[in-house]
Amino acid sequence: MPSWTDHLRFAFQPVVNLTTGSVAALEILARPEQGDVLATARSNPDLDGELAALAVRAAARQETLLPLHVNVFAGTPADLGGLASLGAAVREARRQPWEVTVDLGTPFTHVPRRALLAAVGRLREEGFRICADGIGDGDLPLRLLAELAPDVVKVDASVVARLPEDRGCQAVVAGMRRFCDGAGSRLAVEGVETELQYAAVREAGAQLAQGDLFAPAARLPAADVYRPSRTVALPAQQPGAGGPLVMEFVRPAALLPVTASAGEVRSLLTGSPGVSGVVLVDADGVPVRAVDRGRFLLSLSGRYGHALYADRPAVRLADLPRTVGADATAWEVLNVVAADERARTGDDVAVVDAYGRCVGVVHLADIVRALAESRVEEAVRLNPLTRLPGSDAINAEVDRRIADGREFALSWLDVDGFKQVNDGAGFAAGDELIRAVGRTLADAAAVRPEARVGHIGGDDFLLLADPDGLEPLASAVLDAPWSAGGRPVTLSLATVVCGPESVEGHRQAAACLAPLKQAAKALDGASWVLGRPDSSRHEIRRGASPRVPDPGGPTAAEHGVPAPG
Repeated sequence: MPSWTDHLRFAFQPVVNLTTGSVAALEILARPEQGDVLATARSNPDLDGELAALAVRAAARQETLLPLHVNVFAGTPADLGGLASLGAAVREARRQPWEVTVDLGTPFTHVPRRALLAAVGRLREEGFRICADGIGDGDLPLRLLAELAPDVVKVDASVVARLPEDRGCQAVVAGMRRFCDGAGSRLAVEGVETELQYAAVREAGAQLAQGDLFAPAARLPAADVYRPSRTVALPAQQPGAGGPLVMEFVRPAALLPVTASAGEVRSLLTGSPGVSGVVLVDADGVPVRAVDRGRFLLSLSGRYGHALYADRPAVRLADLPRTVGADATAWEVLNVVAADERARTGDDVAVVDAYGRCVGVVHLADIVRALAESRVEEAVRLNPLTRLPGSDAINAEVDRRIADGREFALSWLDVDGFKQVNDGAGFAAGDELIRAVGRTLADAAAVRPEARVGHIGGDDFLLLADPDGLEPLASAVLDAPWSAGGRPVTLSLATVVCGPESVEGHRQAAACLAPLKQAAKALDGASWVLGRPDSSRHEIRRGASPRVPDPGGPTAAEHGVPAPG
């Protein structure tokens, strides 16, 4: 009698690392040729668990070394308490659990929350990684998403399909990236089909992607994928920041047990030309030794190399592994490489999780190329006169602080009567004044890690800081004796203090500054006016009020009320 499995096939779709352009994993998709076994599996945890096990066995038949993503309904682990059939299939395929990510899909509504969290905890104890799938088109509550703390968060293809035209969908992807940064997860998107969608998800911060643009799901794992132009993308970095996280650059690692023979390593390397090295791990997946492709094959190619080493442990031709944590930055990888002997400069660096298990490797070339491009892009964004970043960097940081619920103070500084300064003292004197103001701002902000300075252009500067750090920054520029061509010059500063949820984005914060700047410019001498988004009143912290024609009317100072901060 024919079995239902006779009409079941599996397809493989690459999960692409958007930073390196390499294939990070394969998602295994069930493709029934008859019947609707997937609909049955939705309410049958035993069947769903068996489908996951069959997916792993299908990947084993393809002899792929790539990490795997397998799909299960959220109710399956909650009912089975650990997906025993999946664990058995992984062991049978001689794969390690941490090479397999379990994609939890909808529905979540009627799944017992405690049972699901307990089951996910057991899967993690075994070593499996967890992905929350279908974000944006499912019923996964945000609270449960936070409690699951998934290793990967996948945004549904229905959201990606509306990019780049739909700004709301862009905000969804960007918002999930901020969640992932806070939760220690990686952000993946599904259904990328066009170059415009690719550009939009990269701009929004996606780190992993799948879709027909790269390679469609196919019966055989794709040997190569389409790589759109400009394959290296980095999030904007603030001056002095530690650089992009190493997880942006992780490639799959070729793993073998530390007991593997040199012959087994040679077979893996010769059968996988794209593998640059092998990580030898213990039973817990912790790197013990590292094999570099070039040096290893050179040793075996000598006159007596094969006879000497083929049947002996590969550790004899291996080195101590170079490792970094998954929370390390790209610059820390360079430090690890620099501290090692020169002969190993090009070796892979193993990335390990909190348990010390190898989650992948990074290539030095990826790191160097990306950091070089980031420096070029950063230089392009700097104002050529002051070498300070423009408004884009400050706006991005304002949006981050709004998303994090942090109170902040955004200030707008400019030179009073700058056109007259240029007309009277000359453009060279005006430029030198702007450079001096920029240096003073940058020096004052350098001692406060949370402060950011930007030069919009001309005589306009932006200053972002915590409210309790405003006074020393303001004093540094307002109390200094400025001059241009021997002519005394004063500056005006307008500040808006934004509490949590008081503004929706950097545009609204900037709009609040406009009337405050006008109020500051109306004062005599060096001036500073401070206000809040939810009030039309302001506090004068520097500057003298000019005389008004009506002596009985209120002065500008009398309009001010103390604004906390």
